[in-house]
Amino acid sequence: MTAGTRRRVGAGLAAAPAAVLAAVGFYAQAAVAQEVVDLPSEDRLLSPDLELVYSIGSAAPQAAWAEFSSIPSLWFDGSGNLHLMDQTAPLSGRTRIVVVDPTGRLATEFGRDGDGPGEFRAPRQMYVWADGSTLVQDIMHMGYHVFAPGGEFEHMLGMELGSDLRPERTGIRSAVGGARDRPTGEEGRAIRRFDLSSGEVSEQPLVEAWAPRALEERDHEADDPEAMGSRPEWGFEPGLLFDVLPSGGVAFSDSSAYEIKLTDPSGPVSRILRRPIRPLPVTESMRREERERRLERVRNPIMTGSRSPEAMAAMDFLTGGRRQAVENMRFHPEVPVLAAVRTTWDGALWIQRSAEPGAEEPGPVDVLAPDGRYVGTLAPDVLRMPRAFGPGGLVAFVEPDEFDVPVITVRRLPPEIR
Repeated sequence: MTAGTRRRVGAGLAAAPAAVLAAVGFYAQAAVAQEVVDLPSEDRLLSPDLELVYSIGSAAPQAAWAEFSSIPSLWFDGSGNLHLMDQTAPLSGRTRIVVVDPTGRLATEFGRDGDGPGEFRAPRQMYVWADGSTLVQDIMHMGYHVFAPGGEFEHMLGMELGSDLRPERTGIRSAVGGARDRPTGEEGRAIRRFDLSSGEVSEQPLVEAWAPRALEERDHEADDPEAMGSRPEWGFEPGLLFDVLPSGGVAFSDSSAYEIKLTDPSGPVSRILRRPIRPLPVTESMRREERERRLERVRNPIMTGSRSPEAMAAMDFLTGGRRQAVENMRFHPEVPVLAAVRTTWDGALWIQRSAEPGAEEPGPVDVLAPDGRYVGTLAPDVLRMPRAFGPGGLVAFVEPDEFDVPVITVRRLPPEIR
């Protein structure tokens, strides 16, 4: 199947396919022409056959190291070793980093709780580079632990790098992070490149993405102390979805439309991939159900760690403010088409579409070849989005067994969808 219509456009001439698409202002800043690829509108369903490589984890594992509690982070390195963060409780329980070799055997295990450098207080996420170096975000340390390949602690990075990080595979310890930023004093969201090869972090703006109106309103409200207790939440807000390409560029989506923007390693958007799939209009029933879903989470919060009177009082205070925010909830007019943007080590794009609000199953996944060609679509009952992609077509999935214990399955993708 062909990729669809390709055309070159001047940066200011790209047409926005959805009301909330903010590409016009973004395109106007670009200095180079961009290739727009219109992908087919009809889904071509795929049924790939994945080779099983190994499976680890169960309520009664053969070895104690393979008994897992919760897996918040999962990454492959360039040698095909699987790195996983295992926690007995979110942010407050024991945390360890387990490294599994390409055959499913334990390679190493490291990490311990404590207050010193290299010791975990409240680890949240883990990131792994191609050489096996590991970065662990620790919110109570207000920074990041850096471990060498093999697990030896090296140094701390005492700064907030962004709301999400994606390690690059360029040979140096660099990562791309997406977050809100004001590089020019204006509202916006930015994707930045960080050089993390030493204790001194340097950063470079890569691309400025569009920010929904909600972010601007929240900034104005943040300056008003009287608005703090009643600041609303926003429903169906388009996220900044991105991943790093093998070239060092980035694939990202920043609106409600089906538009994937591909950048060069230096930042400019060189290609835009889009499908004529329009966002769903938000209905009153969707608003009502989304508000009730969030209120249910407020009524039944997950309480971990200390249950002292002070901790419980703080929880009650936060819960009250959250309840008021949800009751005052505002909504974007459309449900974003996309839910996730991921890249494989071979440069293919896996694009997860949003499910209808309230649906239990995730949305389908579109597979796009490295050259932008539409390969096909994976239905949720055929294959879901992997938790991690690795070299040579490796992918990892995490599913609970009958005892709710996580089981990690590593498979290999066939060449056509790598």
